[in-house]
Parts: sequence; structure tokens; C-alpha cells
Amino acid sequence: MSPAERTVAVIVVAAGSGVRLGHQLPKAFVHLAGQTLLERAVSTLAGISEPVQVVVVAPAGREESAHAIARSALGASASPVTIVTGGVTRHESVIEGLSALESGITTVLVHDAARCLTPVEVFDRVIADVRRTGHGVVPGVRVSDAIKVVSGDLLEGGTLMSTIERDTMLAVQTPQGFPRKALEAAYAAAESVAYTDDAGVFSGAGMVVHTCPGDERSLKITTPADLARAQALVLGVDGSRVRVGTATDTHAFAESRGLRLAGLDWPDEFALAGHSDGDAVAHAIVDALLIAAGLGDIGGMVGVDDPKYAGASGEVFVREAVRRLAESGFTPVNVTAQIVGNRPRLAGRRAEAERVLSSWVGAPVTLSATTTDGLGLTGEGRGISVVATALVELFAPTSN
Repeated sequence: MSPAERTVAVIVVAAGSGVRLGHQLPKAFVHLAGQTLLERAVSTLAGISEPVQVVVVAPAGREESAHAIARSALGASASPVTIVTGGVTRHESVIEGLSALESGITTVLVHDAARCLTPVEVFDRVIADVRRTGHGVVPGVRVSDAIKVVSGDLLEGGTLMSTIERDTMLAVQTPQGFPRKALEAAYAAAESVAYTDDAGVFSGAGMVVHTCPGDERSLKITTPADLARAQALVLGVDGSRVRVGTATDTHAFAESRGLRLAGLDWPDEFALAGHSDGDAVAHAIVDALLIAAGLGDIGGMVGVDDPKYAGASGEVFVREAVRRLAESGFTPVNVTAQIVGNRPRLAGRRAEAERVLSSWVGAPVTLSATTTDGLGLTGEGRGISVVATALVELFAPTSN
């Protein structure tokens, strides 16, 4: 399909920092059950009933990674990918996305990468309703909780003032769809006004916004608890019993050769300095598992300088962490780890490393690697850092 024949675009807003999620990575690049939020969000777009232009608004410095992820996620889809750099605010990021639309686009959907589990049926529904009505369309779900207006501190010492009738309340989601020209005009008119979403921008300009059914799976991932709930949905575990832990580990390179990383030997690479074997991947996984189960960290588990663990393999620590989880009634469900560094090159041995680590953990372990564009200890080639996230599930404890 040529650009002139495409009439729908989806702007995927993926420039958020993810500070509240507790990750060093931008939120869209955090893994959810082995795939980044961005990958999951974009892969859904391949199932839309017609080819669309996909515009990804990426964090500054992550444009190439975003393009590779989006293109891979779309697979054989005929939908093209355009990458733009996001602004300081979501409002600015959407404006950047609008500036990249093809000339033939008449309908625009704006979607948050953080709502990466939104099913394709919602996209098709929004597109159809925008075309049918010529107005804005926002999906949503009914509010089930009682909503109160509170004065003072909301959670500590606040005073209930009134109750809002929940039959009139809708929890709005994305994608939010609009006629292109009207949305562009609304954003142009709202440059000095702060709105929380695109429907606010649109209605603030005096234009009509309709609602349509959303989906309970379209939760927004903002906090670690949200990520745990999303993991539970993807993996089919009981969300009331899952816990998430995130940890990092950093080691500088030593002067000797013989690196041990991700459970594998890399004899031609410089080793990592450390009391044990210096396997930063294994150590980050241990901390993530322990944190998820509320069991402290690796230092509290084995100490930082116990002679017994001098040169010990990361396998020793991982298996001990898994044993302690079992004693406390937890079992690992899924682990992801991202290696940050210039070397070694993971791609050729990724599958091998994942098999080894999965055998230690007793659950799937997925790996990825990135660089820091020459910045910091890892970017200067002086060491390696690892970020790991573990999902564990609570069962009946085997001992007190």
C-alpha cells in the first residue's frame, strides 16, 4: 500500500522516563515477560484490519533501538515505521508525532506504550467510530470503586467531602482516535495549556469526544505493582500472589583475561573484578529474586567477603537464592536481565546463556544487551552493569 492509500496512523508515545516504575531504563524499554513494553505495544498494531503508519515517539538517544524494536515487532506487516524524538512532556511528544504524519493520513490514533496489552479489537473499534462520527473517540471501562472527594492529605488525615456517582464515571484508556485536521488544530490551540490526555486537548478546543468500550487488559503500567499485574496477565498466574523485584549489579574489568558472565566462560575477554567470579548477570538475578520475595539481597545472603565464596560461581548464589525462595513459599516465574556494556557481544551466545541461567533459576530467563553511547563506566569500556527483573509467585511455605 502506498502512502497515498494509507489513511490511518497510530502514534505510539514511548518517551516516558519510567522513574515511578523504578527502572534505570526508559519505561518503554523495560521488559514484560521477555519482551519490552514497546515491542508488545507495536506488535498489536500488525493485527489492525488495514495497514497503518506507525509513528513511535522515542526518548532522545533511543531512536535507533526504538526503530529496530518496532520494525521487528511488526514483522511482515505492510505498516511503515517512523521514529521521532519525544519532548519534555507527553503533550510535546504528541506534537512531534503529529509532525511526522504522511500526507494521506486522515485518522490519527494516539496510544501509550505503557498500555501495551491493549487488544487489537479496541484499535479497530476506535478507527471505525472516528470514521462513522467524524468526532474524537476514547475507549474506557466503567469505574467499580466508590469515588470520593477528599480535602487535605488524601491518604493521611484527609476528610471525605462528597461522593461522586460512579455510574457517570469512566476510566479512559488509549488508543484515543481523532480526525487528523481537527486534532492538529486542537493541539495548535492548546500549546500553553497542560492537559492529561489527547481527549482533554480535543474537548478543550470545543470539539466533541465520544466514548466506546475499552478493555480491562488495557491497564497502564506506571508502578512496580502495575508491572506485576501485567506480568500475571501475560503469564497466566494469580496476580494477587505475584511479586516483582528489580536489581542492578556493576563490576569493573580486571587486568586479567577470562570473563565469566551470564553463566558462560568468555576466555578472550577481560574478567570482571570481584570477590567471587564477578558474574554480574548472576548477581543481579540473585538480588532481583531476593528483593521480589522480601528476602534482602546477596550481601545479606552470603556476605560480601566470606572466604568460602572466593571465586565462587554465580550458579552457587542463584541456586541458593532459589532455595531460600522455596523455604519462604515463593517460586520464580520469569526473569529478565539486560547487560549494559560494550563487550562481550551477546547476540551469538544469547540462547546458550538463557538455557544455562534458566536451568539454575528453574524458570525462563531472557537476556538483552545495550550500550550507553560512550557514557559512564560501561560506555568507556571500563566495566559492565546489569539490570534484572524477577517475577515470583507465592505458594504455601515449606517451612517456617
